[in-house]
Amino acid sequence: MPRQFRKKPKGRPIDGWLIVDKPSGIGSTDVVNKVKRAFDAQKAGHGGTLDPLATGLLPVAFGAATKTVPYVMDGTKTYRFTLKFGEARDSDDADGAVIATTDARPTDDAIRAALPAFTGDIMQVPPIYSAIKINGDRAYDLARDGQEVVLEARPARVDKFELTERPDADHAIFEVQSGKGVYMRSLARDLAKAVGSLGHIAALRRLSVGPFKESHAVALDSLLVSGDTPAPSLDLLLPLTTALDDIPALAMSEAEAARLQFGQAISLVEFMGRVPPAANPSGGLIRAMAGERFVGLCRLEEGMCFPERLMATTETGH
Repeated sequence: MPRQFRKKPKGRPIDGWLIVDKPSGIGSTDVVNKVKRAFDAQKAGHGGTLDPLATGLLPVAFGAATKTVPYVMDGTKTYRFTLKFGEARDSDDADGAVIATTDARPTDDAIRAALPAFTGDIMQVPPIYSAIKINGDRAYDLARDGQEVVLEARPARVDKFELTERPDADHAIFEVQSGKGVYMRSLARDLAKAVGSLGHIAALRRLSVGPFKESHAVALDSLLVSGDTPAPSLDLLLPLTTALDDIPALAMSEAEAARLQFGQAISLVEFMGRVPPAANPSGGLIRAMAGERFVGLCRLEEGMCFPERLMATTETGH
């Protein structure tokens, strides 16, 4: 399209992360849209969907930070959820319709004995009310239309699954640490079945996403602008590199950074003595840094440093 006909992007260019404490009853996309309007930002996206019922950490990426979203979604996440025994629901959480009931209630010992089977590398069938696509359609759209939804089991990684509290016979509270793409609703549903009952999630909170913790979170209500309320401060944003803190950093000169930005791979021999010990030379990622400037992500392979995800921004933070 000729330059004179290109539409000027709406909003202002902002780079960085905002960690929103999402309230219950609102979807993740709605949160992003509200926050994007509040900051008058040109570009925004989120790092990992939360169900409308769920509360907790929803990382929102602005500008160049949207390029790092896949690496945040790959990070470890921590959740706390309340499992209600006795009722199966079509959505596997309290927002759904009851589809079966039972009077069976497990003991604490029975629950703890069942947990190891759901820890480590497991196979998990996602909830039918999920964003997974079936022949181009979202599973939740098909389910809402009353169509039968059959989803295949898929690999999942659960690092920790602990019973932390048992308020009464009907409820149990768990803390879970997991990798990418693990459905808490499926864990709750399958655990309840494993202990001879039925169940669904009554409450769910995400406590951490990768390097982001509850201490970083800002309440959504405090961000919303109305009337004469000033726009929220950019000081609330975290630098875009915060999402990548657990990826080893490789220091380089501006000349080396320029070569990467032209798409050139660089021999690791040139970085002798600078490659961080934590970096994996067989396919591992590194954070390329020219002084305080984040150049982008590179992959180490076959003795070379290959550019993988480079930043157009020259910002060091936001």
